[in-house]
Amino acid sequence: MLKVLTTHIVGPFDVELQFSDHSQGIWHAESYLSSHSGPLLEKLRDPTYFARVFIDAGALCWPNGLEISPARLHATVAHTVVA
Repeated sequence: MLKVLTTHIVGPFDVELQFSDHSQGIWHAESYLSSHSGPLLEKLRDPTYFARVFIDAGALCWPNGLEISPARLHATVAHTVVA
């Protein structure tokens, strides 16, 4: 099962991710946030709140209960393989 292992904020809405398949990449969340709506996403449009991201059970999560699956993230980032 694919999991996010590490996360690091590298821009206002950019998160560097390392996955359990030894790949890594940057998720540019701004396009995701502009193309999706809902009450849980509203808070993420604030860069300070967005930066409160954490990993729970291999998924990206925020304190308001939003969770984004590692499979969805993996499909949207450009990957490099970590040796």
